Amino acid sequence: MKRLIIFASGSGTNAQNIIQHFQYHKFVKVVLVLTNKKDAKVLKRCKDLKTSSLVFGKDELLSANSVFEVLKNEKPDLIILAGFLLKFPEFILKGFPNKVINLHPALLPKYGGKGMYGHHVHEAVLENKEKETGITFHYVNENYDEGVIIFQKSVALEDNETPDSVAKKIHELEYAYFPKVIEDILFPENK
Repeated sequence: MKRLIIFASGSGTNAQNIIQHFQYHKFVKVVLVLTNKKDAKVLKRCKDLKTSSLVFGKDELLSANSVFEVLKNEKPDLIILAGFLLKFPEFILKGFPNKVINLHPALLPKYGGKGMYGHHVHEAVLENKEKETGITFHYVNENYDEGVIIFQKSVALEDNETPDSVAKKIHELEYAYFPKVIEDILFPENK
């Protein structure tokens, strides 16, 4: 059984999508969702879906004997950052090489880096009058949004787009492709 751990900081719609996709899968299971916010909506989603969750503080992420120990005990095949806003510590990345992936709501390398998340990305895309945007799945390294790109999918933008309409298009791509990208990483022989 392939074991997934999800990190999320907010509403958790992508986490929910992943959990539901793999809920009855024969070979994949979401074993834990971790969040750094005790009021994150993802916690209610986990409760509703009967998925284990854990809240931690930033200090616990940076400590070698807290979140890192939880990860080592859970033995994940893949760690998924789905709307997780804290920078992942290098020692965790070294402990789980090529096992930490992130979803970014733009076509990297454009519109990546510290502070570029959610509506900030969509506003920047519109300010620069881009004709398209999209999503990027990438491996996480020690720098924000600079890891090796796994998969990208673009979507056309119209002249009358707003940050909300762009967000809607991006969410549709995320929901459609997140589970597929995870499956392709876990089972490359089935691509």
